[in-house]
Amino acid sequence: MANLEQIVTQKAEKDTRWKEQQQAERENTVALQDAGITQITSSPEAYARYLDMQGDNPAYSVGNIALVMVALPQATVFGTRDRWRALNRSVMGEEMNNSVKIFAKGPMGRGYVLADAYDVSQTQGRDLKHPTLREGSKGMETALTTVLNYAVAPVVIDKELPVPAYYDPGNMELAINPDFPDHEAFSAIAAEVAQSRFHAKGANPSYNRDECELDAQSVSYILCRRFGIDRPMPDLNHLPELYDGWDTQERRQALDGIQDLSKKVGRSIDKNLEADKQRTRTPPCRPMR
Repeated sequence: MANLEQIVTQKAEKDTRWKEQQQAERENTVALQDAGITQITSSPEAYARYLDMQGDNPAYSVGNIALVMVALPQATVFGTRDRWRALNRSVMGEEMNNSVKIFAKGPMGRGYVLADAYDVSQTQGRDLKHPTLREGSKGMETALTTVLNYAVAPVVIDKELPVPAYYDPGNMELAINPDFPDHEAFSAIAAEVAQSRFHAKGANPSYNRDECELDAQSVSYILCRRFGIDRPMPDLNHLPELYDGWDTQERRQALDGIQDLSKKVGRSIDKNLEADKQRTRTPPCRPMR
């Protein structure tokens, strides 16, 4: 007769070892995240790289971007095998063991588990689509309207304004000069809408426009990168002193706020652009005779 007690004991020991390995791997991954976030908020070069990565991978968290930057420095667009499968791409066989660990939603959407992620250069299949908002297009008009809808301040026209947009925290008013090209308008409006949201109608007592400028410009840059709009990198000369004295959690929260706002606005733009497409595809009703 099989020694059932011994079988159960061996399985329990095996399960314990597996759980300990998983916990150790999670702790190591979190430590890598923290190192990446500290590097991003300490080095202008790393911060610039982060903005590009976040713009190219808008659905992924700051922590996952940091992990990929540390473990796979040459990565551009990355994803899990499931994500690549959804995009009609697959990981090449010779690259299967060259993954980077990131956090992904667990089964049934509960919690987070470690998952293997791969750069697009490690995959093959259908070409990726890169949305681009063109000057004077219906899509650009939709995107500008969507961004303005996120402003938490009255919007006014001021054709004497020397810049495309400016949020005045004193009057809690967002002024727009419509005479600028669309790409400049989108970049500026996105940043100034971010300023209005950081101010939160005056409800944020610690709001300081100058101190929020980099965060606002970062939101703008990520959105411009996401939708193929050319704009310069934000001024990063004062990055180290801006985060001086901040602990890792505070740095993470600041980056999370940038990512969260840019993701929400970007998703709304995508949704409205898709709605525009659906309307143009809908055949007109047959006229009644």
